[in-house]
Amino acid sequence: METSELLKKVRKIEIKTKGLSSHIFSGEYHSAFKGRGMSFSEVRNYQYGDDVRNIDWNVTARTGEPHVKIFEEERELTVMLLIDVSQSSYFGTVNQMKNEILTEICAVLAFSAINNNDKVGVVFFSDDIEKFIPPKKGKQHILRIIRELINFEPMGKSTDIAKALEYFNNVIKKRSICFLLSDFLADSYENALRIVARRHDIVGIHMIDPREEELPNVGLIRAVDSESGRTHWVDTSIPSVREEYAASFQKNFDYFKTTFLKSGSDTISIYTSESYVNALLKFFKKRSK
Repeated sequence: METSELLKKVRKIEIKTKGLSSHIFSGEYHSAFKGRGMSFSEVRNYQYGDDVRNIDWNVTARTGEPHVKIFEEERELTVMLLIDVSQSSYFGTVNQMKNEILTEICAVLAFSAINNNDKVGVVFFSDDIEKFIPPKKGKQHILRIIRELINFEPMGKSTDIAKALEYFNNVIKKRSICFLLSDFLADSYENALRIVARRHDIVGIHMIDPREEELPNVGLIRAVDSESGRTHWVDTSIPSVREEYAASFQKNFDYFKTTFLKSGSDTISIYTSESYVNALLKFFKKRSK
């Protein structure tokens, strides 16, 4: 993409998403995530009424007097965006492709984070780790992330969510808010998610195009699997073919919902045919309560 064209796209997304972050999501983001993390502050002598679960047994043994650990609310959070850049994200049959909407959502979340003085980092992944941008603050950092989202050309084609989660857990040691953005056309990430959710606050953002959920009756079509490259001829006029297609989507969707529920993590499902603004607002308000 030409530099001038890229800058125009970055500017367009910045104007749209920065405005949403400032006027719509700022308060909701703050209410949903601020104060949910606690960091260690100091050790002091045990006082009547202190929670015995906070006793520091090492200090107690060393001094001969009971001491407790004191924690304080974290004023600064780290927000990580784990973004699926596999070939299946370059698909859309309504207004925008999935990756275009994911770019806007990431920009909204990033601007909301820096409005609250939080750091933002990114992991781009496909079937491998494509790129890691360490957490930082500032508008220029967010604009760099947007540029990468628009112009990024992944090496891999398929999706490995487990590998992305394992990598994230290894590089980010401090508790963070992690938004995992994908169409979740993958499986076998249950164990990885459970491990990561013990330390971090995970939110799965599931991007769905209506044609992935339901196959229209349009006769014989030539379909290409974007991740494997294989071509298939599909007769959509056969009811059993459409039913099998819908059942496959539902099985994948159920795995996504169940897996996140088991790990104690939140989910958001966003359709390319609907407004992501409403979906995010609904989620933030739910978290605030």
